[in-house]
Amino acid sequence: MNQFFLAILAFIGGVFLAIQVVFNAHLGEILKKPILASVAQSVSSTAFALTIVLLTVKTLPSPGTIKQVPLYLWFIGGLFSVLGISLYYYIIPKLGLSTMISIGLSGQLIFAVVAGHYGWLNLASEPSTFRKLIGVTFMLAGILLIKLK
Repeated sequence: MNQFFLAILAFIGGVFLAIQVVFNAHLGEILKKPILASVAQSVSSTAFALTIVLLTVKTLPSPGTIKQVPLYLWFIGGLFSVLGISLYYYIIPKLGLSTMISIGLSGQLIFAVVAGHYGWLNLASEPSTFRKLIGVTFMLAGILLIKLK
């Protein structure tokens, strides 16, 4: 796949996530428990993912491959997903969508630059460059512009 098409898919994925957090933030507000919205999101996501797997995956991983996966990898992504998504559901009604998404994206970007620089979490090392630091600076400036009234 070419880079332009992948960039379009990444953009669409970001739009989908923004839409998803809005609906589930509303659900969390109505229920008065953002964590219940996370449960609903997790259950429905599981149902949709299983449906897609059943419709598209021709072969499943072998038992040998499954045994090679460290136990924590089956659960740690879900833990961070529930924590992150629940925070979004709680904070969006208080800060607004654009502020929450921009601050959340800056957290992702800053972590990505630092983790990539040091090779944390088994990532390939990507040294921080002056251009990357300028990009992070502009993103933080953008957050201030979004937040200022």
